[in-house]
Amino acid sequence: MAVDAVDATARSSPLDRLDTRTRVVVAVVLVLALVSLRSWALLGVAILLGLVLTKLAGVSAGQTIRRLLHVEGFLLILFVALPLLTRLPPFIEVGPLSLSLPGLERAITLVLRISAASLVVLALISGLTPIRLGHALGRLGMPVRLVQVFLFAIRYIELLRAEARRLHDAMRLRGFVPGTNVHTMRSYGHFIGQLLVRAVERAERVNEAMRCRGFAGRFPLVTLERFGVVDLGAAGLVCLVVGLALLMDRL
Repeated sequence: MAVDAVDATARSSPLDRLDTRTRVVVAVVLVLALVSLRSWALLGVAILLGLVLTKLAGVSAGQTIRRLLHVEGFLLILFVALPLLTRLPPFIEVGPLSLSLPGLERAITLVLRISAASLVVLALISGLTPIRLGHALGRLGMPVRLVQVFLFAIRYIELLRAEARRLHDAMRLRGFVPGTNVHTMRSYGHFIGQLLVRAVERAERVNEAMRCRGFAGRFPLVTLERFGVVDLGAAGLVCLVVGLALLMDRL
């Protein structure tokens, strides 16, 4: 597997000056802080800061809106369901419906929290290539097996998708038309079975190829990134902001 080394001359946004490990840790710290905030004002400020981070990360406005729409679609269901399902007074009567005011407040809080956390993850994590992220997790001390599974999954999910596409095309060339009948269920059963068999065969070939190349059970984590002054300053600034936000939220 090729090693994804980050060339300092190829960095395209200010956040790329940070070590990948710093970006991962900062994202985790910010998300944990956001899910503990209760003040709507602070959560609103967090959303604005998240938008600033996406700008610094070089994420276009269109891409930010598209990503948020996927999140907000789920949150819309939550926003509607919580006031209806929460049985706490006082209630707001809207025709035959009885809406719980505490449930509505919880829904708004959750929407603000998740939106702010989504912007933070979009800015700090989504711009990382999977290989770069996997190597950063390994350098942070994550279990070796877990990192290997992550790297293999990233590499071979697309191969399995391509194999499934070839099998599906072969079925269509033979005149297969899906329907709600036993023949369709049997055909899809054969499809899944063939896909699993081919996946196992490919895994065996990959294992033999890696052993022939001297694979010793772990990948070398090679990178040009180094933890420097910029990372230290960013970590200190994040700790200061998080501390102030939590203090203001509790007062």
